[in-house]
Order: sequence, then C-alpha cells, then structure tokens
Amino acid sequence: MPDSAAHAAPPPAPPPAAPLARFAFLLAASFLGVGVSMPFLPPFLAGKGLGAEAVAQVLFAGSLIRFFVSPALGRLADRIGDGRLVMIPCAALAALAAPLFLPAEGFWAVLGVQLLFAAAMSPLSPVGEAMALAATRRAGVDYGPVRAAGSAAFILGAVGAGGMAAWAGYAAVPWLLGGSYAAAVLAAWVLPRPERAPPRPAGAGGLRGPFALHLLRRPGFGRLVAISALVQGSHAACYGFSSIHWARAGHSAETIGLLWAEGVLAEVLLFLWARRLLGGMSPRALMLLAAGTGILRWVGMALTTEIWALVPLQALHAVTFGAQYMGAMRWLSANPPPGEALAAQSLHAALGTTGAQAMCMLASGWLYARAGGAAFLAMAVLCLLALPVAWRWRAGR
Repeated sequence: MPDSAAHAAPPPAPPPAAPLARFAFLLAASFLGVGVSMPFLPPFLAGKGLGAEAVAQVLFAGSLIRFFVSPALGRLADRIGDGRLVMIPCAALAALAAPLFLPAEGFWAVLGVQLLFAAAMSPLSPVGEAMALAATRRAGVDYGPVRAAGSAAFILGAVGAGGMAAWAGYAAVPWLLGGSYAAAVLAAWVLPRPERAPPRPAGAGGLRGPFALHLLRRPGFGRLVAISALVQGSHAACYGFSSIHWARAGHSAETIGLLWAEGVLAEVLLFLWARRLLGGMSPRALMLLAAGTGILRWVGMALTTEIWALVPLQALHAVTFGAQYMGAMRWLSANPPPGEALAAQSLHAALGTTGAQAMCMLASGWLYARAGGAAFLAMAVLCLLALPVAWRWRAGR
C-alpha cells in the first residue's frame, strides 16, 4: 500500500472560536440597545406628550438620518480598512446622547436628540454585521449562530426594559440605552485587528453619487434592495405602534416586553437552526416565504389584540424578518463587491431597511392616528407587492 497518506496535507485546523466570539459579542452589544429602543422608545415619547403623528415624525427623522449617515460611514470604514475605528466613537457618542432624551421637552428638543442619537448608532449594526459575515465566511462556518447572539441580546433588552419600565416608568429607557451603547464601545474595542487589505486598483470603489449608485447597478443587487425595502418596510407599523396599540388594549409593559421577546426568540431559533431549516432554500425562496407570511401576520394584527392571537402572530417574526434577512445575507455573502463589502452592507441597510422603514413609519403614524390597528393592513399590502418582485428576481439581475 503506498505511503502517500503519510505525506498528505493535514486537515485544516478548525477556525479559532475566540475571534468569532468577539464578533458575537459585538452584535449582542449593538442589538441590546435596539431591543430597548424599538419596543419602548415610542411609548417613552408618547409619555412626553407627543401624539401618534409626532411620534412617527420623530422616528421617521431618526430613520432618515440613518439613511444618510450609515452608507457614508460604511464607506469610510471601507476606506480606513478597520471598522472598529468607526464603531468605537459612534457607540460612545450614542451612549452619551441617549440620556439627553430625559431633559428634552417639546417636539423640537426631542427631535434634536433623536437626530444626534440615531446618527451616532447608525453604523453599528450594518458595519458590525458585515465584519461578522466576513469573519464567518473566512472561517467556513455558518453565520446564523453568530447573528443569533444579536437577537438574544435584543430579547434581553426588550424583557429587561419591560421590567424596568413597569418598575420605574419609561424614564428608565434612556439610561438603559446609554448603558447598552457603552457596552458596544467595549465590544468594538476588543475586536481582532483586521488583516491589512491588498491595495485596490486605481479608481476601484469610487463613489458615483452620494449613495454609491453604481452598487445598485450590480446584477441582482438593486432588486434585492427593492425586496428588502418592501418586506422590511412592512414592519414599520409594528416597530412604531404595536407597543402603543397593545398598551391601549390593556396589556401591561411586562406583557408587551414578553411579546417582543417572543418574536425575537423565534428569530434566534431560526438563526441557530438556519442550516437545518433553511439550508436548501435559495435567497429568492426565502424572500417569497417572508413576503407571504407577512401578509398573514399583518392582517392578523389588524384584526385583533387578543393575547391568544398575538402569541402565534409574534412567532411569525422568525419568518417575516428572519427568513428575509437570512436570504439577503446569503446573497450578499455570495456576491460581495470587491473592496466595498462594508459599503454594500451599509447601502442595503440604508435603502432596504432604514430608508424604507422611515417612509413607512411616517405613513403608519398618519394611518394609526386615523384608523388605529387598520394601519397594519397597509403593511400587508407591501408584502403583497413584494411577491412579484421576488418571483422575478434572479441572482444575476
């Protein structure tokens, strides 16, 4: 028998767990603040005397400033070659800005704080996700479990903030946000130093327009952004007004926090078992699944606030958000633009999530002020529109 096996190359070493754990810590710290703000910043603002339309306008302004700032900072992170140098000062500024919500009185003062806070926290999730996605791709492991750390932290933020709000009132929300983003400073600080990137060809990665419009002309990317905008934008009424809607129906702050946590727990389980549950599904199939499920979820939320219905409807968040998100991440991971992965991730987040939700949030505020829970029906229409867009989508166009 030949002795060739003795001279065969040894199997590749397993990827080091420590760097991936640091990226998981970064996502957890980034999403901890989101878990506090998304369910409980709207009722905090309502408690300061802002009506439904004013709350929507403040949330819209925060989304709008993220729409402008996030791609620019993502592009800056690409140029620097080290996303930490963008995330650390931004997380520190967000931690300092959040407590300013407490003394702010009146619409314009609250709006000013919101613009500062939203601009500061805007790059943390997209840049952190892009760096974590690249790290898992290099290590040859599934991204889902790493991203699940962010969703688990969201649950901790939602449940913890719900308990604190029930005990100390919604005035606890800004302090919890400040602590969350202080943790994000530490998480970005301990990230491994990136390897030096090879020099890019002259002219590579140049911006053509303020939002890198040349990226939208890449095959498949523009349609991906459109699908994400419709499906993720359909969550605006839920993100902006479900807590207010459920509180008006008589549900306690603890119950509201648990409903939010339940939805994200379902998302965590999907991410942890993504390879088993979604392994054979293409990005296009995941988009179709998310849009179809979104129609069911938003129609159900428009029709009832009964807890027996809200529990299964919240579990559908695993599909309406999680499946669509995983489809987008799979496509972006398989088709990273050379030298512009962070910019592409930030642009997708800005147009496909933040910008879409900003416009839908503004519309939701107007609808909710006039029609209450029927505003969720408009979100179902967005998912209905996403179906033909996703059906015609291919990776190459």
